[in-house]
Amino acid sequence: MEFGHFSHCWHKYGMSAGERYAMLWRELALADQVGFDYGFSVEHHFNPIESQMSQPAVYCMGAGLSTRRLRVGPMGYVVPLHHPIRLLEQIAVLDQATGGRMIVGLVSGIAPVMLQTWGVNFASRREVTMEAVDLIQTAFNRDDNGPINFDGEFFKLKDVRLSVMPVQRPHPPLWLQSRDAHTLQTLAQRGLDTGYFFYFPRSEAGQRYPDYLRRWSEAGWKRKPKISYLTLVYVDETDELARKRAMPNALEAFKKFVAGVGGDIEAVQANTERSATLFEQRGEAGGAEIIRNLQNPDFLLEKELYFIGSAQTVAAQIKRAASQGLFNTLLCEFNFGSLSEDDVMRSIRLFARDVMPQLRDFEPF
Repeated sequence: MEFGHFSHCWHKYGMSAGERYAMLWRELALADQVGFDYGFSVEHHFNPIESQMSQPAVYCMGAGLSTRRLRVGPMGYVVPLHHPIRLLEQIAVLDQATGGRMIVGLVSGIAPVMLQTWGVNFASRREVTMEAVDLIQTAFNRDDNGPINFDGEFFKLKDVRLSVMPVQRPHPPLWLQSRDAHTLQTLAQRGLDTGYFFYFPRSEAGQRYPDYLRRWSEAGWKRKPKISYLTLVYVDETDELARKRAMPNALEAFKKFVAGVGGDIEAVQANTERSATLFEQRGEAGGAEIIRNLQNPDFLLEKELYFIGSAQTVAAQIKRAASQGLFNTLLCEFNFGSLSEDDVMRSIRLFARDVMPQLRDFEPF
């Protein structure tokens, strides 16, 4: 199993954005030192009390300069918000700037209002994203740096020449988060890694991803795919102490998250119901149930949706979850709510020292 440090770069009261970024770089430096494999961050917009990371290139550059070994990237670029030429340029430049450590995480966008604020059609987001993947692979899967030509439904390029090509050839690994069955088929055929957020019930993931694994094998890829799972993680000396410190901050973080565009804390209940209804309309009743219970600590702990406790407890939770939900890469969000830096750093150290060694050789598939 592999492990990544993940950050929403949550807003913290009394801390400027610059101070928050500096804190993030310190977290990543520690994660690099203690043996994590990856560093990832979101691309979120328009909620000032939630995420302060709207620029993936800034994250990647800061993360790259703060670390020596960690592989870094967005998780992910919200593809419909970027012209693919800009993506090609950023991927190549960032891979060069990080010494070939770039991972290209991609997402199609889950919040209609975020895409609509940009004037982007939410309904076509998946098609746009998959065409952008095709364009990225077409542009970089070449022996030379000649002109790029591409004639797609959404994007048309004629005689475009990049100034910089990536270190990793043909391109840095592409990792597209998806739980959509049709998208997963395409990802397996193209050799793209995938993953999901804790909103998608692991019991359903355990039924959804075997087909992806089968198609990956049939495509003849020589390595195992990476399926990631993202959730909050907090480790302390005892279960009681961990829950006392972490759970109020988990509730705070996702209350800010559900506040939505503009950071309207009064709209949390209405936005929660709106999001849950959207999940139900997509046939995801389990996801809707999780959304409706983001402020219910008993539900969250009973379902083990966050990994919070002593090292032994957290290691056992992760092993059960990975076996059920078929993930082999855990993306850990350690800094959430109003947790102090001392608490965050202690949790990272305890996780690396006492949890990771128990799971390094564990293979859920």
